[in-house]
Amino acid sequence: MLTVTGAAAEAISALSSAEGMGENGGLRFVVQSETDQGATLAVSVTSEPAAGDEVVTSDRGSHVFLDADAASYLDDKVLDVQPDEEGKISFAVLDQS
Repeated sequence: MLTVTGAAAEAISALSSAEGMGENGGLRFVVQSETDQGATLAVSVTSEPAAGDEVVTSDRGSHVFLDADAASYLDDKVLDVQPDEEGKISFAVLDQS
């Protein structure tokens, strides 16, 4: 199952609040395409999971919604946040170590 770091959970909660999604809102991941090298994921902020989504709730209460393909792809991954060169925060999918 996808693991959500504390920093990622805080970022998800902040995004959900900023978008007016309330406590039930979260990030939704959908696989757009797959290759031998990995998958291309689409990410959106949404108010609730779609039918059939797997719901991952962090220990801080933030939610990640995964379509079936994304759940399979992210099963052994960690969702974290990392700053870019300009200091902007972006989500990163990392291998579990």
